[in-house]
Parts: sequence; structure tokens; C-alpha cells
Amino acid sequence: MSMTPKEIVAELDKYIIGQDEAKKAVAVALRNRYRRSQLSETDREEITPKNIIMKGPTGVGKTEIARRLAKLVKAPFLKVEATKYTEVGYVGRDVESMIRDLVEVSIRLVKEETFRDVSEKAQEVAVNKIVNILYKKKDEIPEGIAKEQMKQEILSHNLDNMHVEIEVVDTPKSMEIIPGSGAELNLGSIFGDMFPGKKKKRNVTIKEALQILTDEEADRLIDMDAVHAEAIRRAENEGIIFIDEIDKIAGKGNGSGPDVSREGVQRDILPIVEGCNVTTKYGNIRTDFILFFGSGAFQVARVQDLIPELQGRFPVMVELNSLTIDDFIRILTEPQNAITGQYSKLLSVDNITLDFKEDGIKEIAEIAYELNVTSEDIGARRLQGVLELLLTDVSYNVGKDGKEKTVVIDKKFVDKNLAKETKNFNIKKYIL
Repeated sequence: MSMTPKEIVAELDKYIIGQDEAKKAVAVALRNRYRRSQLSETDREEITPKNIIMKGPTGVGKTEIARRLAKLVKAPFLKVEATKYTEVGYVGRDVESMIRDLVEVSIRLVKEETFRDVSEKAQEVAVNKIVNILYKKKDEIPEGIAKEQMKQEILSHNLDNMHVEIEVVDTPKSMEIIPGSGAELNLGSIFGDMFPGKKKKRNVTIKEALQILTDEEADRLIDMDAVHAEAIRRAENEGIIFIDEIDKIAGKGNGSGPDVSREGVQRDILPIVEGCNVTTKYGNIRTDFILFFGSGAFQVARVQDLIPELQGRFPVMVELNSLTIDDFIRILTEPQNAITGQYSKLLSVDNITLDFKEDGIKEIAEIAYELNVTSEDIGARRLQGVLELLLTDVSYNVGKDGKEKTVVIDKKFVDKNLAKETKNFNIKKYIL
């Protein structure tokens, strides 16, 4: 990833409106990773990531910035909630499990990439297996079709709905054996080397058989030891962990009750963020170079309420702002994944065209903003609720005739369909 910080921000701008300071901070953090990767091994060991605390109300883009950042560089990304962890000695998940979960994410990422590399060969083997099965039951094959022609028919998906009986490996499922710990016992991996894999017959369509047999063959072609080694390396050097609700563990517990271990959780997180070795079932992983984001609204607790040692491990703090009416208008119209576009695509399935007018967009934005001001500020998530209410009748009153219909979303339409919501927040203005 050799993108400049400005190029990274430009990519983030395609999906996230505003929050320029936060985007700038994460872009610099990402560029610093690239810079570090270009140094000698000795110099790399001396440079650790500058972890970031994101402070701001819910729904303003904190998680999405980090998630899009990870997607941009195809890095292992894990979002966790600080409140899900308990201090060592209490019942519940310990903080080291977030590192193990990151490794699992990294393994899936590397395995998917490796799978793409071997998928063509694996599919070829799978097609040959299906053809051989079909030729054993010649009564099911159209007369005069040669094997090569049969292969082309399968690859062209012309035989997708034909049924075939295949044998697949019956792998026992993993079982969780320690409640809340995430520790698993995989019977297949324990006894796999001692006994040959048990097989079972399944009657499936050729489309399903092609997928099942391709996956099975790809698993045989993939060197899982190499996958695990690469996954550990990526998790160590490129991994990103987003710790949400970190403000909920700030401050000290009152000596009893559910909050007693809050400060203890902070102290358990500290060595993870500072850099330590964590044991996983795939080997040890160092956490020194994982990039951590701490995120929270910090409406009750302050960043300064975190223990000083933990604050010191998050040297960069960026504040994200509440969304304005203009922000809501831009969110509805500009991003590549704009929610208005999502609803348009959904309803196009029923031949309904949504025509969003400028005054309608403005009215939706104003209503979402007012609802956030007069009730709970949930940021951009408010738009989902507003649009769902706005389009409930349109979504419900679809006909079976399949006739094309255009629905004009203008100010008049919005006022008519959201009259109850606008009345409620107008009343709330006068209630202390």
C-alpha cells in the first residue's frame, strides 16, 4: 500500500461524509505502516504504531472509518466491545481472546486469497468428478454427449438443476467447551490423522455439487501450515483492532457489582497494547505492531478517566462531531453506498422507481437532525429509521402485476408520511 495520506482520505470520502480530522489521523497512521515496511528489519523493530482514540457520539463514522481503512489495505480487522471483557479472575472473556480472534480473521483472509489461486485447478478436478459420476449412470445423460461436451455444459451452468449423488467428507463440528472463552475443541482435527475421514452421500444439484467438490479439492491443495504462518505474520504487522465502548470501562469500579473489574480490564488491555506475546492454537503472536483504535462517546466518562498508562498508549486523539443538516443531505446523496441508493435498488425488484427530489432530501435531513436533537443522538443511523418509516407503505403496497411505478419523494410526500414524527419533535421543543 503506497497510497499517500491524501489519496487515502479521498478513498474514505467516497463512503464517509465529513470528519476530516479523523480521516487525516488514520491516513497518516496507515502511511506510517507503509513507511515502516520500507525500513530495515532493525529499524522496523524500533517503530511501533501510534494508536488512536476516537471520541464522538454514536453513528458519526468512527467504526466505518477504521473498517474502510482495513478494507482499503486488505488488512485483518476486528471490532470488539470493551464491555464484553472482564478482568482476569472473573467469569467471562479475557482480553487476550481479541488477539486470537484477530488471528482467526487473518486466517480467513489469507485462506480466501489462497483459495482464489487454486480455485481453477480445484474446479477442474470437481468437474471431472461430476462427469465420472454421471457417466456411471448413463441413463441420466442425454444421448450423444461426449465427456468434453459434458464438462462444457457443466461450466456453462446449463445443467445446474440436474441432481447428482456425491460423497462428501463428514467433518465433526467444533464444540465450545469453555463458556464465554471462545476456546474450541475440534474433534476432526484431533482424530483426523488417526482415522480416515468418514464420508456420507448427498443428493444435490450439479450447481451445489460443483461448489462443494471445488471447496473440498481446494482444501486439499492449500498448504494450511503456510496459510497459518502468513496469517500470523499479517496479524502481527498489519492487524487492526477497533475497541469500541472504551469509555464504558473508564473510571474506577465502586467495589462491588458488575463494574468492579472496569479498571482491571484496562490494566489487562495495557500489556496487549504495549506489546506482548499471546499464545494461539496456530502459534505465538506478538502484539507490538498491531494498530489499535479506542472508540467511545465519552459523554459521561472522559478520556482522562482512563488509567494514565493506557492513555499513554493512545497518543493520538481525534474528536468526531455530531452531524449537521448539511451532513445528512450529503450522506443521503454523495457516498457510493448511499442509503437512498440502497432503497432504490431494493424496490426496483418490484419495478418501483424512487425519484428523490432535492426538497424531499432536505426535508428528510431536517427531520433526522431534529429527532437527534430532541431525543437520542444516534448519528447517521437515524436516517435508516426515518427512511424505513417513510417508505413503509410503498414497500407494503406492492402488487403482483409487476407494473412499473414511480414514487416521487418530495417535501410534500415526506411531510405526509412523516407527519407523526414531525409533530412529536415539535412538541418536544416546548417540554423541559
